[in-house]
Amino acid sequence: MMRTLRGQALRCLPDRGEPATLRNMFTRCKQFAAVLLLAAACAGAQAAGAEAIEVVERRTFLPASAHAPGMPPPSGTHEFSLTLAYFTDSGWREDVLLEIATHAAGILAQCSVSVTSIEIARIAAPQRYRYFATPLSRQVARALQLPRPTVYFVIDTLQQPAYDAEAIGRGNSRTRPELADTVWITRATRDPGIALAHELAHVLMDSGEHIEEALNLMRAETTPANTRLNAGQCERLRATGTSNGLLRPAKN
Repeated sequence: MMRTLRGQALRCLPDRGEPATLRNMFTRCKQFAAVLLLAAACAGAQAAGAEAIEVVERRTFLPASAHAPGMPPPSGTHEFSLTLAYFTDSGWREDVLLEIATHAAGILAQCSVSVTSIEIARIAAPQRYRYFATPLSRQVARALQLPRPTVYFVIDTLQQPAYDAEAIGRGNSRTRPELADTVWITRATRDPGIALAHELAHVLMDSGEHIEEALNLMRAETTPANTRLNAGQCERLRATGTSNGLLRPAKN
């Protein structure tokens, strides 16, 4: 349930016969530095013991109209509340998060699924927790216990391989149960509203599947043109999302 792979090999020096361009060397050194930073962060967390990870501000918004251009108006047979979380001094702003979530909700509305409320939580935590990394992010999710589905907006990822955005459902969270039903969005994510809809669909369908259908939201790469979900995808999204307690029948 991941998208947009950034890099492949963890090397600062080029292979024999490969041009040693500054861009290649910079990318590899950045990847190597990310691994070192993750190792240092995990060691620091173990040494420091429990630290303050807490919600310092919480606000709830009612979407005015989650209706994306070109999409059918929502009829709302199913609904859910969406929780967004971001860190103080991470470069994210509340108004940007609300805009991204509203765009994503408009895309999912084609499946007759409505977002009834958007809760935005601002988190205070040490710097290392502002990056997505399984051992650290598990601590964040465990400490906060935010309602699911939860979308965390972080600075970057320390995971290898590195993805701009990652969705974690029931099927790929058995070894990290604290992260089930969460999405992690980095500042490098392109078309974040579409990317969020893509990742939420992964979570609601509990599937990492990508398809090649033209203009489909679940193509491997998100683009402004890829926003459609077919009838089978919508049916699975509603059925699985409801079964997993993430969706509920709409109150008409």
